[in-house]
Amino acid sequence: MRILDLDRTGLAALRGPELSGAVAASEGRTMVAEVFADRAALSFDGQNGVHNAELMAAFGADVIVLNMIDRVWDGTAFRFPGLGELGSLRELAERIGRPIGVNVEPGNVPGLRKATAENARRLADAGAALIVLTANPSTDGSLDGMARATEEIRTEAALWVGKMHHAGHPEPITAQKLVRLVDAGADGVILPIPGTLPGVTREAAAEAVAAVHERGAIVMGAIGTSQEGAHTSVVPQLALTAKEIGVDAHHVGDCFLPGMGDPELLYAYSVAVRGRRHTWTRMAR
Repeated sequence: MRILDLDRTGLAALRGPELSGAVAASEGRTMVAEVFADRAALSFDGQNGVHNAELMAAFGADVIVLNMIDRVWDGTAFRFPGLGELGSLRELAERIGRPIGVNVEPGNVPGLRKATAENARRLADAGAALIVLTANPSTDGSLDGMARATEEIRTEAALWVGKMHHAGHPEPITAQKLVRLVDAGADGVILPIPGTLPGVTREAAAEAVAAVHERGAIVMGAIGTSQEGAHTSVVPQLALTAKEIGVDAHHVGDCFLPGMGDPELLYAYSVAVRGRRHTWTRMAR
């Protein structure tokens, strides 16, 4: 089963090992968009509700990841600008026809965003298809801390772990450190795409991807260093490099206006890695 072949109903129902398996089967043609949970889209006019998650889905994202979940979640209900109150993330997934991931973090963050077994379980029970254990800027998130948190988290959701940038804790991002995340229980790891984070070279990144794949996990290549708000002319270098090193999914971060990547960059990236046929089909579905 490939993500490419699924309609919106099939996508919304994906979760856990099924989600990671569908990403692997798509051979480097899965697009992931991260958005701030508490931001309405640029097109929101105050009456007709549109959320960033919907906008990025419309431009071709296969999976939506919510950042800053503590700003819209009180532990029970979710309150999204433009959408109002939803009882679960399952409702959001069904509305936009995409599986929903949620960022949790091991660093210095509010309680409901903390990477704990309880938070991960509650989010999975609410319909999160994917838990992304990562770190926002200046939160002092380390890969060792992520590995320890990964060992504690067991849910029905998929679990992808790693850094998109240094997050206030500079350290080498090596094959050895990423393999440790898999050994701790991650079924996917995150790797900054070469060209986004200083020191992540094509050679080192390709070695890391090969090592993670050998362990049976997938890799999400991430753009999380504000380049998701760059001109679309940067797309060929980043996208084709990511494809060359072998990543399974391509992540576009949330640093544009307001709280999402540039939808046109997402579209151009999608066309670069999977062509117009698959991009337009995803958008139409």
